[in-house]
Amino acid sequence: MSIFQQIFPPSPTFTEKDIPDQTGRVFIITGGASGIGFEAVNLLYAQHAAVYIATRSVEKIKNAIETIKAQHPSSHGRLESLIVDLADLRTIKPAVLDFQQREPRLDVVVHNAGVMMPPRGSTTAQGHDLEMGTNCLGPFLLQHYLQDIMCRTAGTASPGSVRVVWLSSMLGVGTVPGGIEMEAATGGPVINTDPMKNYMQSKVGNVFLAHEVAQRLAADGILSVSVNPGLMKTDLQRHMPPLAGRIMKTFFKPAKWGAYTELYAALSPDLTLEHSGGHIIPWGRYCSRSIPEHIANGLKGESEGGTGTSEKFWQWCEGVTEEYQ
Repeated sequence: MSIFQQIFPPSPTFTEKDIPDQTGRVFIITGGASGIGFEAVNLLYAQHAAVYIATRSVEKIKNAIETIKAQHPSSHGRLESLIVDLADLRTIKPAVLDFQQREPRLDVVVHNAGVMMPPRGSTTAQGHDLEMGTNCLGPFLLQHYLQDIMCRTAGTASPGSVRVVWLSSMLGVGTVPGGIEMEAATGGPVINTDPMKNYMQSKVGNVFLAHEVAQRLAADGILSVSVNPGLMKTDLQRHMPPLAGRIMKTFFKPAKWGAYTELYAALSPDLTLEHSGGHIIPWGRYCSRSIPEHIANGLKGESEGGTGTSEKFWQWCEGVTEEYQ
């Protein structure tokens, strides 16, 4: 799959008209108060889903809920707040406990929230690189705590209908050899002085996490995939240099198109358990060749002729978050 085909993809394959009634189904979308996440929440609520908007800002959630409800007055779905800061691992367990007290099931979680190119040296509350922490460590720990309720839900649902979606990026540009450069001394990713390199490493990390969850939850009937949502105008570019930001806003698509890609991953009947661990590209397509070879080699263990980077990255995430599990 060429980079060109992902930069200039064909028309969306999964839009509003393809989303079936979601009555009785429960979703969590991180970063659902703005950008792609907001559009995904909007589309799901229109089809009567119960959607939890997971973010750290109470005010942003309130505004998003008011806006979406005003657009769909006839929906009998629910919009709920879930306060969590993915850049602070201490907030994740309390958020999930709150969710579990309110809901008996969880059909889909979309790990949508992320940060891109913050000021150099930005860190999480625990001192990790902000991009790697927000985009990988926080979602890893959140998924850890959501696993039990998702497995229970999958026990009474159709195989592959309970899903975990990890927001990644276009992987053919800007990734280091192997996808993530692991440091021998710490066993973790090398943190670069260039925030864009750190961002792309974190997006490869999302591909690795999707793969590892797919391996671990296959027997439970849970589908896990990563997504390149496409090139869109969102708040993610807020830290970009002014010229680059203007160029992006000129050529990029509205955020809603990225939501189409996410919801294809979350809902499309075209995807089955045999696609678990795979990568979805704009605007809602599965392609077995969409992951560059140097990253795909990391998905394979050393005994299979690969580098085993995916497993090593998972082990690093486990070790770093162990204190909060």
